[in-house]
Amino acid sequence: MSKIAVVYWSGTGNTRSMADAVADGATKAGAEVKLIDASDFGPADVSSYKAFAFGCPAMGSEVLEESEFAPMWDQIKGSLNAKPVGLFGSYGWGGGEWMDSWKEDASGNGVNVISTVIANEAPDDTAISECEALGKALAG
Repeated sequence: MSKIAVVYWSGTGNTRSMADAVADGATKAGAEVKLIDASDFGPADVSSYKAFAFGCPAMGSEVLEESEFAPMWDQIKGSLNAKPVGLFGSYGWGGGEWMDSWKEDASGNGVNVISTVIANEAPDDTAISECEALGKALAG
């Protein structure tokens, strides 16, 4: 059985809804899934999982949340190696540029990003379906 970590930060609940959908998709595909708040995840946890989904909304001028999520991401991104990773989150302004920057940062640090999912504000049915598909892909 695949063991997957869904690590996220959510201010309004939108990214949490997406995290739940990723976890549901992975669970339905037979994986063991753990939902983890970004403040509770660090480098020592990476070796315990086969795959990861990281969720963070766009903050400020289209950046990752800076007090909890970004510091965690900066600590672990170099240790993910070839393990499959999905990135997801919501935004309320702009066009989702934070996800492009995040994916570029991940890829530049050797992260195996298999998929990204974004939602404008609260995730609609399409975004929820894409999150479930991400979870299923990580479980495979």
